[in-house]
Amino acid sequence: MSAPAGVSGGLTRFRIDLSYDGTDFAGWAKQPNLRTVQGELLRALTEILGKSSEDFYMRVGGRTDAGVHADHQVCHIDLSDAQLKRIGRNPLSPSRINSLLPTDISVLAVQLAKPGFDARFSAIGRSYVYAIADSECAPNPKWVRYTLTHPRLLSVEKMNSAAKKLIGLKDFGAFCKPREGATTIRELKKLTVKREKDGRILVFVSADAFCHNMVRALVGALMAAGEGKLSPTELAKLQQAAKRTSAFKVVGPQGLSLSEIRYPAASQLAKQAEKARNIRSSEEISV
Repeated sequence: MSAPAGVSGGLTRFRIDLSYDGTDFAGWAKQPNLRTVQGELLRALTEILGKSSEDFYMRVGGRTDAGVHADHQVCHIDLSDAQLKRIGRNPLSPSRINSLLPTDISVLAVQLAKPGFDARFSAIGRSYVYAIADSECAPNPKWVRYTLTHPRLLSVEKMNSAAKKLIGLKDFGAFCKPREGATTIRELKKLTVKREKDGRILVFVSADAFCHNMVRALVGALMAAGEGKLSPTELAKLQQAAKRTSAFKVVGPQGLSLSEIRYPAASQLAKQAEKARNIRSSEEISV
């Protein structure tokens, strides 16, 4: 077995930035007999690099669920000397990979990873946007794949008032699908709601990381607040109880897009990765 990436004589790590329309995928992670983003990317890389029993040691920054989109996703792969030789003089470029990918995935950039970089553990924040078309919006068929249609009017003012109660370092157990051995404590850095000129409502969410279903549960809670079904005080109490509740719904995935994964300065990449591994070694970072 080759030495780890970054070790003399070891593997060479590459960072891959990509985007995708998640509508027809069963999520990011490779699954038997299901079409996934990772599965398609691995298939394309295998055409270029040959087979890898370890899936090129691929790791992703934000593991998206079925139907969730990504405007900007990040993953890394570790390649052996033999695999690098197979590339030859033809670089591992976005255009080369994209020529082997379906049209609902696009590689944006491929670069040699900076020392200490880990797509998942070096990340210091992740941001998502959720799009909603309520009764104030005129129907638009072009939004179907990327926007949640809601038949009733939502108050952006009420949604923002409720959102303020959730900002900060808190236990979001009420908004997460529980997983054994995983913490539900997260630092929610941004949760704001805005109505666009076209009538759609956009919910902007940023945190250090998200647990399973968290973003879609947060949006569902804000929509309940926007209809007057849940007050900011009631929402705060539900958060403090940190237990799954039926007071709001987990909304569908079609309106959700991963918009950004943030990393620290190059000199802090390894330090951040080590810190994150110690805190979240048993967690799944997904939405």
